Amino acid sequence: MAGTSRHDREMATRAKQRLSDCSDPVERLRLQCLTRGSSGIKGLGRTFRMMDDDNNRSLDFKEFLKGLNDYGLLIERDEAAALFQHFDRDGNGSIDFDEFLITLRPPMSKARKEVVMQAFRKLDKTGDGVITVEDLRGVYNAKYHSKYQNGEWSEEQVFRTFLDNFDSPYDKDGKVTKEEFINYYCGVSASVDSDVYFILMMRNAWKL
Repeated sequence: MAGTSRHDREMATRAKQRLSDCSDPVERLRLQCLTRGSSGIKGLGRTFRMMDDDNNRSLDFKEFLKGLNDYGLLIERDEAAALFQHFDRDGNGSIDFDEFLITLRPPMSKARKEVVMQAFRKLDKTGDGVITVEDLRGVYNAKYHSKYQNGEWSEEQVFRTFLDNFDSPYDKDGKVTKEEFINYYCGVSASVDSDVYFILMMRNAWKL
């Protein structure tokens, strides 16, 4: 999507600057994820999901700590413990990682969320809640892509690369769920100050 990589770079730089004078543990974790660009929070979500061996969608402190380390986030054990306590609302020694990711996402206004959902519904042609290469065929024109025009990539490769933007960097499966799409745009949204500009950017990008 045009402009996204520039927004990513600006956001990563801004997040790094803000990290140096931020003391709130939740905000620090959010900023550490955002230094990796729009897909930073989504990537952490995937790391946690891979660790959830029993599929109960929750993590104990040991798993939480390992997830942060596996993802390469530099957090002191004390800070991680404070974070864990913040998310372990009922004090039962485990955290629900869907709730954790929702709290970690940079907040998005109602108007922004609505336009993101409009784009998702438009792309999800089959209406099954997941965007695939098949869904993109009638919506996204690969023939305008420079690498398709010079014969370097096939149409399929253009579609896969496009989906990879939204997919998690560590587990690209060519499918993008509603959650991944929203996580991605929460990241983009964090780098765009004006609601009007964000909505205009979305409408232009997806012809909404």
